Amino acid sequence: MTNQNRFAALSLLAVILSNAHTNAFSISPQCNPTTITTSLYSSNSDEPTNDGTTVIMVNGMPGPMATAAAEACLRKGLSLSPIAMTGPDIPPSTITVVDPVSERSASVRLVPSTNTAEIESAVEGLRVGIGADGKVLAIDYTHPSAVNANARFYAKNNIPFVMGTTGGDREQLVKDVEAAGLPAVIAPNMGKQIVALQAGLEDLCKKFPAAFEGYELHTEESHQKTKADTSGTAKAVVDSLKGLSNNEEYTYDDIDMIRDDEGSMDFGVEEEDLNGHAFHTYTLTSPDGSVEFQLKHNVAGRTVYAEGTADAVKFLSKKIREESVGKIYSMINVLEEGAME
Repeated sequence: MTNQNRFAALSLLAVILSNAHTNAFSISPQCNPTTITTSLYSSNSDEPTNDGTTVIMVNGMPGPMATAAAEACLRKGLSLSPIAMTGPDIPPSTITVVDPVSERSASVRLVPSTNTAEIESAVEGLRVGIGADGKVLAIDYTHPSAVNANARFYAKNNIPFVMGTTGGDREQLVKDVEAAGLPAVIAPNMGKQIVALQAGLEDLCKKFPAAFEGYELHTEESHQKTKADTSGTAKAVVDSLKGLSNNEEYTYDDIDMIRDDEGSMDFGVEEEDLNGHAFHTYTLTSPDGSVEFQLKHNVAGRTVYAEGTADAVKFLSKKIREESVGKIYSMINVLEEGAME
């Protein structure tokens, strides 16, 4: 990056971070740089939210899950990167993310993921701004079709990340990240209680394999219409239940997906939660039909996932400081560390 480009990137960084607090989430055209400051903290605060050497690039905004994660980061005292990736079909814009709880806010320039050169240039400028000891970390809540390409982008640019997006080629995702030696948290679910449930089921499966042998498994899951893939949480739970029932014939294709409003409401979702929910029911039935076990976990809204995501990125930042070698972590690792608030 030339000195001129570096100065331009730092000027943009300074302007974005010095924008005044607003009272709502908004999207506005890119502004012209008029003010320069070296602050790397969230706006609307007299005190820094952290040491300023770690900034979080939340990719996938203005999508609701990515936005909720960005709000949770602000709420937990983290600083947002002034630039982030958005979908290839979304025009460039500057948004103001406001956490309604802490009333902290930060402005973020959204750049389509296809504008790779602009994003890489901005990341380089950001690193200059935060210094040699600074870290840029990413949170990914984009689209299943972007999972693997985004992971390769993070690996190429040495950006440790939390992958909240489900779908994509998960085996290839792990291979690419391991080959790059890049620290990352990859998990199908970021909710603390659901992660604990998953861990318990995994342990149960190890201790009592085939305890439900012969039982028939049926799985239903409902999410908002915009979720394109089968629930990653459902897949993880099904893996454990398959072990308990010794049923290797059951596949992810057997999971019943509900993605229409009428079907979701019939499944128990309230109308006001149709745009953001995650309802799951797993049923194990004995061969003669005389015994039935049922497991449910229903979540309305996105807060539990957003909070867990912010905890995961704090965990990842701590691990990067402690360990010199990159490693892939799960949310169970985050939970075992006691890092979920």
